[in-house]
Amino acid sequence: MILYFTGTGNSRDIATRLSEALADNDIVELSGSLLRDKELKAAQPCRAVVWVFPVYSWGVPPVVTDFIKDVRLTGTLAAAHHLVATCGDDAGLTARQWRRLIRRRGWTSASASTVIMPNTYTLMKGFDVDPDELADEKLMASRPRVAEIARRIKDNAVDDDVTKGRFAWFKSNIIYPWFKRFAMSPKPFHATDSCTGCGLCARRCPLGNITMNDDRRPCWGNDCALCLRCYHTCPTAAVQYGKATRGKGRFLNKN
Repeated sequence: MILYFTGTGNSRDIATRLSEALADNDIVELSGSLLRDKELKAAQPCRAVVWVFPVYSWGVPPVVTDFIKDVRLTGTLAAAHHLVATCGDDAGLTARQWRRLIRRRGWTSASASTVIMPNTYTLMKGFDVDPDELADEKLMASRPRVAEIARRIKDNAVDDDVTKGRFAWFKSNIIYPWFKRFAMSPKPFHATDSCTGCGLCARRCPLGNITMNDDRRPCWGNDCALCLRCYHTCPTAAVQYGKATRGKGRFLNKN
């Protein structure tokens, strides 16, 4: 079984390709009612559960953390759990955080791997999407990488094959907690006058956190995963995050 959380499509792309490589059709997106109800049954008893998600500020996305802590999984009692984390550059100690969550549930943690994918975080100064050429290079390099990870899962690997990067401890133990506490508010989200009221952002929000008001303008609630799907998917680039995203690029992985 493959479980994935995605914002702009990078993790969905990896999960889909892993599904093909592993011949595992039990692939589930973590979104909507599943994130609220936190109850999931494998299509058939499985030997492996593969978690695929993007790295959030050198850590596990809080929405995924909450899901792992509370989900009632059935049909996976004998399964080994594998991690495949997507990141723009490096993952810090994300694998260590994930292993801790898995073991606290009494589950067996196996391999942990990372895949470098196009950058999508744009909400702070100095952060933007990759130039098109670099994004294409990362996508091309991800193909043999996925094949390699699939082999590791088939071989029941139990080690880490991750890009931690420099200052991993500081990034995951200092910056990550700060990010969760102070940099995940949805309040700065707004739509500029270029908004056409199409409602695409509301329809595609994985948490159902966006509603359209009487003037056909999006309104953000408090249950936000900060996945940036609304920002990157807006066809008129109307969705902005305060002043931080002005003039910055957008990226959607449509694979």
